Amino acid sequence: MEVYLDHSATTRCCREAADLMVRIMTEDYGNPSSMHRKGMEAENYLREAASELAGILKVQEKEIYFTSGGTESNNWALVGTAMANRRRGNRILVSAVEHAAVSAPARWLADQGFDVVVLPVDRFGVVKMEALEEALTPETILVSVMHVNNEIGSVEPVEEIGNLIRKKAPEAYFHVDAIQAFGKYRIYPRRMHIDMLSASGHKIHGPKGIGLFYVNEKVKIHPLILGGGQQNGMRSGTDNVPGAAGMALAAKMAYEHLEEKTARMRAMRDRLADGLSRIERVVFHGMPSGQGAPHILNASFLGIRSEVLLHALEDKGIYVSAGSACSSHKRAGSAVLTAIGCSREEMESAVRFSLGEETREEEIDYTLDVLKALVPVLRRYIRH
Repeated sequence: MEVYLDHSATTRCCREAADLMVRIMTEDYGNPSSMHRKGMEAENYLREAASELAGILKVQEKEIYFTSGGTESNNWALVGTAMANRRRGNRILVSAVEHAAVSAPARWLADQGFDVVVLPVDRFGVVKMEALEEALTPETILVSVMHVNNEIGSVEPVEEIGNLIRKKAPEAYFHVDAIQAFGKYRIYPRRMHIDMLSASGHKIHGPKGIGLFYVNEKVKIHPLILGGGQQNGMRSGTDNVPGAAGMALAAKMAYEHLEEKTARMRAMRDRLADGLSRIERVVFHGMPSGQGAPHILNASFLGIRSEVLLHALEDKGIYVSAGSACSSHKRAGSAVLTAIGCSREEMESAVRFSLGEETREEEIDYTLDVLKALVPVLRRYIRH
């Protein structure tokens, strides 16, 4: 049996999106910047994609931009906003559990002279609101906090954060990395006081290489990519028409019967957590089941290195991740697990299971049976 439990790394592109993209690439392949009919056909695909995504978020179509993915969207949010507003202030707030696509540009901005403040989190990975309130000053130009943590599934109180920013520092912009939340939660930026939002196609059964960046029309932001002036001069480069159309269709499908899908994922996650809790020396990280994301479960199997267990599971046809897929090849300890106070042993033995809407009970049960047999053997082997 093959069991894929790494949906937070990427998802299988759904057949409907793949078929649509093939048609666009092989039949309706015009450049939307061209003036002829083929170009107009391509432009219509882009407009329809932007309209679909704007409808899901309940924002304006003109506030939707297409990027190469979540990393570009996050970089644009931080660097583009910082450079456009540096005369007004220089303070930028990010949480201690952000993805590298936010933390790395934040560090770069600090090197450029910006006052970057890293907000602490509690042991569940949730931003400490008192720290945020204290850090908000008239000099604050941007706050960036993710919606769902990609490693441990913590859910940040983004609406509460948005309300606090509006109250304490109304001139500051609020950016949300929603890459792990989009397609799992209903997100309404205007109601939640979110000025910018990032999402990615390949996390929702859409294609790789395409991202969404929502920017409120009132936000002052500089483009990062200059050239032909596409997307109203804000993101130059030949538009990825197949990617945009594929992502929009995948998003539409993700939000159909959303509550049923997330409830089923949460039931599968709880089934997995219950089974893992019966294995000795397993430590969970993140929020309690009813509060965390429905699709992510992070656990340390003390006494076994993450990579060892990952490959042992792979041999049995089970695919999981040792932390974030984007940082799994780095030797440094997880910044997220460090921020929530994990020990070195816990960090070295942490494994992330991330489920999808197609995950079945028999897959969870097979995974648990394999783990119950593997873990004692691996622990005995390592002790010797």
